[in-house]
Amino acid sequence: MRTIVILFSVLFILSSTSCATYVEARPANVTIIKSTPKRYKIVKVKGKRYYFWNGNHYRKTNKGYVIVRV
Repeated sequence: MRTIVILFSVLFILSSTSCATYVEARPANVTIIKSTPKRYKIVKVKGKRYYFWNGNHYRKTNKGYVIVRV
């Protein structure tokens, strides 16, 4: 009886784990802009600083500016 309980518990544990061991992450398509144009505006949204020009909000990074949704 004891071996049957152990066997069923092992089978339950093995069947409840996921088979996926690796998920490949795709790189996001991000356009980096090196410098701001002459006429940009600094906008603060919820305490965070964004740059606005050409109808888009941008955020400053180490490599340049990237488009973000606000």
